[in-house]
Amino acid sequence: MGAETPKQFLELDGTPIVTHTVRRVASCALITDIVVATRGDVVASLEKSLQAEKFKQKISVIRGGDSRQESVTLALQQVPDDAELVLVHDAVRPFVTVEQIARVIEEARRCKAAILGIPAMDTVKEVKRASLPEDVALITGTIPRERVVLAQTPQVFAAKLLKEAFAKAAADGVNASDEAGLVERLGNDVHVVLGSERNIKITKPADMELAKFYLERERAKK
Repeated sequence: MGAETPKQFLELDGTPIVTHTVRRVASCALITDIVVATRGDVVASLEKSLQAEKFKQKISVIRGGDSRQESVTLALQQVPDDAELVLVHDAVRPFVTVEQIARVIEEARRCKAAILGIPAMDTVKEVKRASLPEDVALITGTIPRERVVLAQTPQVFAAKLLKEAFAKAAADGVNASDEAGLVERLGNDVHVVLGSERNIKITKPADMELAKFYLERERAKK
């Protein structure tokens, strides 16, 4: 993002992105408990601000790790053994809808593992970059678009399955860019529920402009 403030704490209409996101997740009646993993130096302040929202669910804020996988590992330690499902969501995806959250939970209840995702609209190329300028790549193949989806969150899994996947990854020294990748390693099928292009992950300055636009559009509809 290039800003001094971590992206999840940048403000949209005077409210941190992470708060917008937790509001969306908490508005789904199927969610019973929420654990937020964050930087150690903001645990107390973030917990105070989220408690002030008076969500119906129990909210815990914990110190996360240096990576997504480490943070989710620490959050999973807060999940009781009798939990049915665990939903993992990016703090910087504040435009997920309640309907999308409920739908992916419903699918995970049916098959134990489900994520949101959208079809790839552009042609997808496999490339290599060895011995080329930094801004140049060599195409080695074309991947049919019908075989590609762009993964989003929430990603929802049977709690026991997700814990098993993380334990196996830790034992093998494996890191993955999302939870589905770890569950796939166990040989389990992961279903993809259709997401939305509006469920953006705010990572670049241009994403902030788009987020402001989406927020204004949502308000105009109310």
